[in-house]
Amino acid sequence: MTTHRVEDPLFKRYPRRTTLIISLVTTVLLLALWWMVTAFGWVKPLFLPSPMTVVNRIGDLSTSGFADATLWEHARASLFRVFGAFVLAVLTAVPIGIVMGIHDFAKGVLDPVIEFYRPLPPLAYLPLIIIWLGIGETAKIVLIYLAMFAPICLSTRAGVAAVAREKILAAATLGAAKWQIVWHIVLPGALPEILTGMRVGIGFGWTTLVAAEMVAATAGLGFMVLNAKDFLATDVVIAGIFVIGFVAYGFDLFMRWLEGRLVPWKGRV
Repeated sequence: MTTHRVEDPLFKRYPRRTTLIISLVTTVLLLALWWMVTAFGWVKPLFLPSPMTVVNRIGDLSTSGFADATLWEHARASLFRVFGAFVLAVLTAVPIGIVMGIHDFAKGVLDPVIEFYRPLPPLAYLPLIIIWLGIGETAKIVLIYLAMFAPICLSTRAGVAAVAREKILAAATLGAAKWQIVWHIVLPGALPEILTGMRVGIGFGWTTLVAAEMVAATAGLGFMVLNAKDFLATDVVIAGIFVIGFVAYGFDLFMRWLEGRLVPWKGRV
């Protein structure tokens, strides 16, 4: 008896190696297009320097630095702000999201506040944070934290709401305590959404970095990009953008790997 493999009518899936090859080819083509545009002089170097110019500039920034700090010192300052805020956001947003997901009173109290400030651009409430917290590191970390908190919290709440009620009722029937149900049923069931919220949150954190480093910063990738803009140093601006992008993408790859280890069933059921 022969069996026929049923094709997915909607999703087109490739092996992981094929997807990787497609990504690599796309990257090479984009770099080739960039080189061609600059090599043939279609765009002036002031507006778009060549890839080699940017690579050489990154080397210079690593040794000579820019704005009284090397590239590594700028990167270290930004990493401390972003990942410090990220840790604080995870430690607070996940528990609050779980409480909102299991208790309608908490949802009724907190949901309007979160939904009110979530669409606001960070620059809108940046002056208020400066008035409250000054211009030190605390204000920068709080600004990035607020950008991360909402997506992580709301993703956690959505994940808790999606947990099968049959599992919760079965655990309660077997005599499990409330904390055991939360720890062993609710949290694992909501984990895919929590990890997605963390990925989205760290993305919002990086996009808020430049706004945070507008406030009396002396080092940081966002500060370096803003400073370079005043001197029309386009190569430094693009170098800073690439470093921010590579760091953010590297963390996103780590989160994808973590998802594969912790929730291997995601997207397969």
